Amino acid sequence: MPNRRLLIPFLLLPWCGCAARGPARPPVPDAKPLRIVFISCAVDAVFFDPVKQGMRDAAAMLGVACEFTGTPGVDAAAQAALVRKAVAEGCDGIALNIIDPVAFDSVVEEAVAAGVPVVAFNVDDHATPNARLAAVNQRLYDAGRTLGAHVAPHVAEGAHVLFTLHDEGVSALDDRLRGLRDALREKQVVPTVLVTGNAAREGAARIGEALRKDPEIRVILGTGQADTEAAGLAIESGLAGPGCWAAGFDLSPETLRLIGAGHIRCTIDQQPYVQGFYPVVGLVHYLRYGIMPPSIDAGAAVIDAVSAARVLDLTARKYR
Repeated sequence: MPNRRLLIPFLLLPWCGCAARGPARPPVPDAKPLRIVFISCAVDAVFFDPVKQGMRDAAAMLGVACEFTGTPGVDAAAQAALVRKAVAEGCDGIALNIIDPVAFDSVVEEAVAAGVPVVAFNVDDHATPNARLAAVNQRLYDAGRTLGAHVAPHVAEGAHVLFTLHDEGVSALDDRLRGLRDALREKQVVPTVLVTGNAAREGAARIGEALRKDPEIRVILGTGQADTEAAGLAIESGLAGPGCWAAGFDLSPETLRLIGAGHIRCTIDQQPYVQGFYPVVGLVHYLRYGIMPPSIDAGAAVIDAVSAARVLDLTARKYR
């Protein structure tokens, strides 16, 4: 269980200036136990294991009930229907993975109008108006630029580069890809963009096929966990030619193993644990005391072969 002192820096963070987005609530510390529902896409993806751990730890610390649900794949309409279902069933607050910048605007407004506050987690609708109170997520375009700037010295001018996404229709991946490509613009790379799917080993086969079509590709840059793992597996299994290397996003025991083995040079961590922990804290303090939750940047740390060893155990325990 996280140390209770974790609560202090959260409450001292600067407010995000969005106090007008939701009605102020009176202090109700003795009200019935609160129920908070997390609603995501790709609900069973390994990536969300630390999110779920953070959610459970915060729920235990604050004495509330939390549920993590969502759609098997990317289906914004079905995800929006789950928001309406949660409101109809009397939940007190919602943490929503806003994977599309416009698809959830109406349903979030409906929830807030019904007295159910919404906080975004993992992916935020920051580019267009949305009634959600705050967000806990990585600044995705900036994170793409971070990876691009980190690997740029190793990318030759005019290099053929394979950019990968594990799903279509996820704004987070699109934002990271845009940041990556902008950071490498001066290199004038020859790009190929590939959707690998969420199963890493199947994605490795798709990457292998793309490399056969363009044998000049020597760099594979992922935008998410499954496709970054897939790139490392493709290199490990010999589907990539000599000198091919990969980098990408997110942590998993397999990604860290592949970094240690030299098949992935680095990955960008977005600290999914905090994406589960702090939405619970923010919603509970809003519901109980009327404290407006702040938005929190989940970070974009570079994890390479040196730092990977330090986080491997924590990743296996679903904290990193």
